[in-house]
Amino acid sequence: MALNTTAAQNTTNHKLSAVFWDMDGTLIDSEPYWHDAEIQIAKEHGGEWSEELAWQYSGGSLKDVAEAMIARGTKMGVEEIGNAMVDYVAQKEQIEVPWVPDVLNLLQKLADAGIPSILVSNSPRRLVENIVNHAPKGAFAGYICGDDGYATKPSPEPYLAAGKLLGISAQNMKYCIAIEDSFAGLKSAAASGATTLAQTAYSNLDVSNGPQFADIHGYEDVTPQTLERYIIARIDDFELHNAREVISIR
Repeated sequence: MALNTTAAQNTTNHKLSAVFWDMDGTLIDSEPYWHDAEIQIAKEHGGEWSEELAWQYSGGSLKDVAEAMIARGTKMGVEEIGNAMVDYVAQKEQIEVPWVPDVLNLLQKLADAGIPSILVSNSPRRLVENIVNHAPKGAFAGYICGDDGYATKPSPEPYLAAGKLLGISAQNMKYCIAIEDSFAGLKSAAASGATTLAQTAYSNLDVSNGPQFADIHGYEDVTPQTLERYIIARIDDFELHNAREVISIR
């Protein structure tokens, strides 16, 4: 996919090079769709599943969720469960994309500022492309999805691949913001080196002990400048830590 080729040079112009977005629970409030799908499929095929279990596996791969459902009695194969879940959610999102409040405004501000956004999701291509196609024109410079062949979150591979799409090296991932809401996603983003923010407004998960640099609660009043300040703060913290280590050694 053709992308914004200036992103790799953004680190020389300003601190914020790109924003990497998780999809479910971060860009869109789709977790209720997934949870309803899981509960309905389990009920119709002899399994036991609950909202609590659905949240427990939130952010995981379809394979992980399907295997957990099978372990609790759902009489279907992993691929069958995954396909049924995707079909259910795709139908819901074709009718209405459940964008979280204020996120479209932030996407537009980033695009206007020349800061590329990449969608990074474990979800299959047809779901990811539907969201990209419903976003404001030019909002996303590209995407990484579960069908691209990378190890899924919590592996850092999806975020490192997103950086490569924009010509951003692993060393410069600190100049990229990654926004996530689940433990698996936060681990993936943080391990890639990205400056990772936990979005806590649309999830029941307690990620207070996650590896994120900071938490945000919604997108009201969040601007490209706000995101850049997180990067500056992280770099300042790193330099201060290094300075203290040097003093300690001396």
